[in-house]
Amino acid sequence: MKKIEDPIPKFKSEDEEREFWAAHSPLDYFDCGRVRRASFQNLKPSTIPFSPSVYEHAAFLIGRTPWEVSRDVDLIVEAHRAAFVEYRHSPIIVGIDIYNLEPEAYGAQVTPGSEGMPAIREPLVHSLEEAMQLRPFDPHRAGRIPMIIEAGMRLAEELPEADVRIPISGPFSIAANLRGIAGLLEDVALHPETTRDWLMRLAENQKAFCSLVVESGLDVAFFESAAAPPLLSPRQFREIELPPLRRAMDMAKEITGHPVPCVIGGDTTLILEDLLSTGTGYVICPAETDQAAFVAKSAGYPHVAVRINLDPNTVAYGTREQIAGEIDRILALAATRPNCLLGTGCLPYETPPENVYFIREYVLSCP
Repeated sequence: MKKIEDPIPKFKSEDEEREFWAAHSPLDYFDCGRVRRASFQNLKPSTIPFSPSVYEHAAFLIGRTPWEVSRDVDLIVEAHRAAFVEYRHSPIIVGIDIYNLEPEAYGAQVTPGSEGMPAIREPLVHSLEEAMQLRPFDPHRAGRIPMIIEAGMRLAEELPEADVRIPISGPFSIAANLRGIAGLLEDVALHPETTRDWLMRLAENQKAFCSLVVESGLDVAFFESAAAPPLLSPRQFREIELPPLRRAMDMAKEITGHPVPCVIGGDTTLILEDLLSTGTGYVICPAETDQAAFVAKSAGYPHVAVRINLDPNTVAYGTREQIAGEIDRILALAATRPNCLLGTGCLPYETPPENVYFIREYVLSCP
């Protein structure tokens, strides 16, 4: 890592600090080689668990790009091990670009995108007719799935106290990468029944992947953020996406022996009852939705864990005062129902670790 030459300047106001970070990268002021595990031994236990979401940020902690880490099993293990040592978060979701795994296994091409993030630039199929001809992939050998499974097994062995999970994408998120989001939304509007049939096939095709995860001694977490409003209206979600989503969640429950987390970002308050009808035991309350309304609507399901997310931009770029204010707001929401967690959403790659330390310390110090 390069030597950090210049100290962070002292700011006269929050506006001055915001202007500075808008024009500078935290990477220029943070030395990854000097990261050390934090210890807060004298702080009181918190009434709410803190669970940051670490994907591409894990690459930052070892001074690598997301692309480099995403293609190398040793780097994936190193990055997620480093993140767990730093943050002790739960669960560990193995991977960097979690929504690309299944589309790549079907044959889509993943290339380095902006700032080294893996991306699918071109759709694999250009019509519903092509899409319906796709054959299921073999998770034992397709794409990077065997590498992710290996990384998960190694992390579970090295970190027996950790909850290590493999990301499983929902049918709409897979379809969005295979067909392209514009093409898929056109299909939803013009051919809703055929689109639902395709999504159901994609859901059924996840059975072999889920089974391999469990056979490998690991657990799953379910991700389906592409399906959230405003991309789909609540009616479209209920009529087109919900049946295959429910099938995928039921299948995952049958294979794992328990309800699995259903992680859907976006403006999800309007579809919350539909999400809960899948039988999941864990949902997120995204920063993009009306969080007060979401928490209130979830009150009738106290057995379901709700992770209320901080705004990830505030986590990455906010001042201490802004971060503390955001935490206070979420703690007030969490006090209105049992079984809440404090989350971050997906941590941006360059999030300063000291900001995550601050959140954990602040939460642990709350009465």
